[in-house]
Amino acid sequence: MALWRLYYHLIWSTKDRQPLITTSIEQELYDYMIGKADSFRCITHAIGGIENHLHLVVSIPPKLSIADFVQGMKGSSSHHVNYEITDYQTKFTWQRGYGVFSFGEKKLDTAIDYVTNQKQHHRDGSLIPLLEKDFEEDDAPIKYEKKSPSP
Repeated sequence: MALWRLYYHLIWSTKDRQPLITTSIEQELYDYMIGKADSFRCITHAIGGIENHLHLVVSIPPKLSIADFVQGMKGSSSHHVNYEITDYQTKFTWQRGYGVFSFGEKKLDTAIDYVTNQKQHHRDGSLIPLLEKDFEEDDAPIKYEKKSPSP
């Protein structure tokens, strides 16, 4: 058995940022997604969001690619909402693309707090802009420029 400690903060949006994650389906959707992550042998540390996007703090084993994990989560959760939640009236679709950030174990509690308090962060404006960006499928990675030391 391999030893691994990998932590990711994932973000993805509903199609066209429509308010599709209603209070009537939110808990069932999140419970389903936690179960799906479990079936991938992933560890869900936190899930939360607002009506047009969600955040997920998860540990994904190294044998599973992040892209495959996200594809499986988005596809199966859309299907679940559209075909298993019988009182849902609108077609539920996720937007293409997603954001992913890795971090160390020392930041796990901070990430969990940010995700579980999404509604409050949106209400009071205490957002981390990079984590709230609308991610497109072909967004380039963020480049950090190394600054030269001053003479």
